[in-house]
Amino acid sequence: MQFTGEDLFTDINFMIREKDRIGLVGKNGAGKTTLIRLLCGLEQPYKGDVIMSDDVTVGYLPQEKNVKSEKTVLDEAMTAFEEYYEIERQLAKLQDELSDREDYESASYQRLCEKMSHLNERLAIMGGHSIEGEAEQILIGLGFEHNDMQRQMREFSNGWQMRVELAKILLRKPKLLLLDEPTNHLDIESIQWLEGFLKNYYGAIFMVSHDRAFLDHITIRTIEISCGKIYDYKCSYSEFIERREERIDIQKAAFDNQQREIKEIEAFIERFRYKATKAKQVQSRVKQLEKMDVVQIDDQDKSAMHFKFPPAPHSGKVTLEINNLSKSYGEKNILNNINLLIPRGEKIAFVGRNGEGKSTLSKIIAGVLDYEGELKLGHEVKIGYYAQNQQDMLDPEKTVFETLDDVATGDMRVKVKSLLGAFLFSGEAIDKKVKVLSGGEKARLSLAKMLLFPTNLLILDEPTNHLDMLSKDILKSALLQFDGTLIIVSHDRDFLQGLTNKVYEFRKPNIKEYIGDIYDFLEEKKMKELDDLNKKMKSMPTENNISQGKLDYETKKQNDREIKRIEREIKKIEEQIESLENEIAEMDKVMSSPTDYPNINIDNAWYSSYGEKKERLQDLMNQWEEKSMSI
Repeated sequence: MQFTGEDLFTDINFMIREKDRIGLVGKNGAGKTTLIRLLCGLEQPYKGDVIMSDDVTVGYLPQEKNVKSEKTVLDEAMTAFEEYYEIERQLAKLQDELSDREDYESASYQRLCEKMSHLNERLAIMGGHSIEGEAEQILIGLGFEHNDMQRQMREFSNGWQMRVELAKILLRKPKLLLLDEPTNHLDIESIQWLEGFLKNYYGAIFMVSHDRAFLDHITIRTIEISCGKIYDYKCSYSEFIERREERIDIQKAAFDNQQREIKEIEAFIERFRYKATKAKQVQSRVKQLEKMDVVQIDDQDKSAMHFKFPPAPHSGKVTLEINNLSKSYGEKNILNNINLLIPRGEKIAFVGRNGEGKSTLSKIIAGVLDYEGELKLGHEVKIGYYAQNQQDMLDPEKTVFETLDDVATGDMRVKVKSLLGAFLFSGEAIDKKVKVLSGGEKARLSLAKMLLFPTNLLILDEPTNHLDMLSKDILKSALLQFDGTLIIVSHDRDFLQGLTNKVYEFRKPNIKEYIGDIYDFLEEKKMKELDDLNKKMKSMPTENNISQGKLDYETKKQNDREIKRIEREIKKIEEQIESLENEIAEMDKVMSSPTDYPNINIDNAWYSSYGEKKERLQDLMNQWEEKSMSI
C-alpha cells in the first residue's frame, strides 16, 4: 500500500484466526489505520489480496465518525439489529421455498437446508429474544444512564455519539471486530467495562490502541508495523516490547559474528590470492562468501520527539485555592460548592466518567469559563493550559512554523526551528499548513506551542489523545521532571501511573479526594464500595433490638438458603439444556440427511420448531450464566 509514491508497507502477510485477540501497534503514520481499512474493504491494495471467508461478518469502529442521527439513543442502538430482521426475512423465504419442494435428495435442497441452518445459528448468536434489553445493557456499560435512552442523539457530544456507534458494533456480534482507538472517547469506568466485554467476546478482535494497560488486559498477540514491515508476536504488548528488544539484540550479535567471519575469510583470500599452492583453498573461500546469507538487522524507526519543560518560575506556597465554587449550564448543575487547596508542586489527576465536570473545572482554573464562588491563584502563578480540543484551536491556514513564530517572544523567537525539530518538524515539514496535519502531528504542535512560555501550573486535559506509545512515554518523562504544579485530566491508566500523588474523583456535582496514584485510587475505590455495603448491612433496621451477632447469623442463613435455591435452579436449567441439545442434535441429523428419515415431514412448522429450540437453548444458556454469576 502506498501514498505519495512511498510504500506504507510492502509484501506483508498474516492471518487472523477465530478468537484471536490482536493488538496492532506502531508509530503515528506507520499505516495502522490504513491496514484496518484494507481489512474491511474501505481501501484497496495496489498489489496483493485481502482474503476473507464468505461467512465472516466484520464490525469496524473508526477513530472519528460524523454521526448524524435524528433518533433517540436507544432507537439508534437498535438499528444494529437490521441484520437480525433481514435474517428473519430470509428464513421465512427459505421456509416457503422448502415447503413447496419434494426433491429431498437433490443437492440444491441440501444447500437450502444448510443455508437455513447457518442462518438459525447466526440468529441464535445475535440473541434476538432480548435485543432491547441487551442494547440497554451495553449502552449503560459504556456510560449512559437509564434516563439517557430516550434522549435525542443530537443532544450528545460527538464523543458520546461515538459510544453509541461502538455499542451498535458490539450488538451486531460480528465474527471479526476491527477497532481503531476504541478508548479515545471513554472514561476509566467505561474502559474497564469494555475490557471485560472484549475478554469474553466470542469472535476475533483486531484493534489499534495506544493504551498500554487496555492492550495488556485483552490481547494475546501483537502485530507491529515498522518501516514498512510487520512483526508478529504471540504475546501481549508488554511482553512484545521485551521480545522485540531480544530479537534486535540476537540479530546484532549474529551480524557482528558474521562480519568477523567475513573479515577473516577476506583476509585469507587477500593473503593467498597469488599463491598457486593455495589456489584451491582461495576459490573455496570465494564460493563460501558468495553463498553466505548476510544477516540483516531489522530497521527500527528511532525518530521521536524529545523535550523537557522549562524550569517553573518561583511562586508562592499555595498555587490555587477554591472556596464554594459552583457551575451550572441553565438548570443543569455541573459543580456544586467545590472546595480545593493545591500547594505548590502538587501532582493531581482529575478522573471520573465523561460529563462529570473534569474539563469544566479545568477550564475554570485556566480562566476560560466563568463561575460562582471564589477562586484565588497563588503569588506569581503562571498557567499553561492544554485543552481537550487543543488541536482544533490551531489556525488551519497557518504553517507549522507560523503557528509558533507568531506568538513567540524574546529569546524564544530564535529557538522556534530547534523547538519544532524536537517535536519532529524539520525541513519541508515546517512549511506544511496545519489543516493537512494528522491528529498526532497537531497534538505535537500544540505541545510545542506550550513550551514557548515558562509556567508553574500546568493544566493538561487529555494530552495523550492521538499520541503514539513512544510520544506518550516521552511526554510522561518530561512531566515527571517538571518542577511546578500539575493538574492532568486523563483516562489512560498506564500514563497516569506514578505521575500523580493525588486523585480527585468527579461525581457530579461533587468531587472526592484520594491520596496516591491512579492504581491506588482504583484499588481503594473497590474497597470503599465493600465498606459501604458492610455499613449498609450493619445499619439495617431490626425488630426487637436483635443483636449484631444474631443479625450476622440470620444474614448467613438467608444467604445459604438463597445459594441453595439458585443451585437448584441451575441444576434444573442444566437438565433442560442437555435435553434441548439432544433434540437439536437429532434435528441436525434430519437436516443433514432427510432421506434417512422418510417418516418425518420437514415443513414450515418443523423448521419453526427448530428455530424456537435454538432460541430457547440460547435463552437457557444466558439464564445459566446469570445464575452462576449471582452465586
